[in-house]
Amino acid sequence: MSQIDKTVVDDGLLLQLIEEGNNQAFNVLFEKYWEKAYSEAYKRLKNQDNAKDIVQEIFAHIWINRQTLKIKNLPAYLHVSIRNKVINYLAKQKPIHPFFDKLDNIPEKNSFADADLLWKEFFNSYETLLNSLPAKRQIIFRLRYQEDLSTKEISKQLGVTKKTVQNQLGKAINTLKVTLLRILIIGLILYFKLHL
Repeated sequence: MSQIDKTVVDDGLLLQLIEEGNNQAFNVLFEKYWEKAYSEAYKRLKNQDNAKDIVQEIFAHIWINRQTLKIKNLPAYLHVSIRNKVINYLAKQKPIHPFFDKLDNIPEKNSFADADLLWKEFFNSYETLLNSLPAKRQIIFRLRYQEDLSTKEISKQLGVTKKTVQNQLGKAINTLKVTLLRILIIGLILYFKLHL
């Protein structure tokens, strides 16, 4: 087969050739969409390595499943795949908060015998609490309070209305506020004991 020119070959033909196992067509498709896909993933994650990993996983999935995937609109497919991968990635992340950073930077000499145990209890309680939320509500809560995104940014990123984001946050806060207060007190006790 002659050289494939990525500027003239349409996605449908490339996908058809890929389904038949054409490496060159896959390379053209990869080059054609890599930068845009990476940019979209990076915009959501703000981390180069994680963005690259997600995009590579998506393209690897396209190649491995080339005979069973029936992609009609590649840009839309990539957009949804990136969004889903990012959501899954964020849902698995540990909490990110200045309090946690502060604890990580405390010198060893300031620690005390029960610090590890108390820290684990604090972290496990926090995570268990968040994991008990419905999946969508948990993701919205994490994006708002761990990634520090505005409700407008979250609605855009998840493809839902701003009102939906606000409703989900309100429900999450109503569910969590009593227990979060108890966890916060444990955290503050830990924080001050570590600074004695």
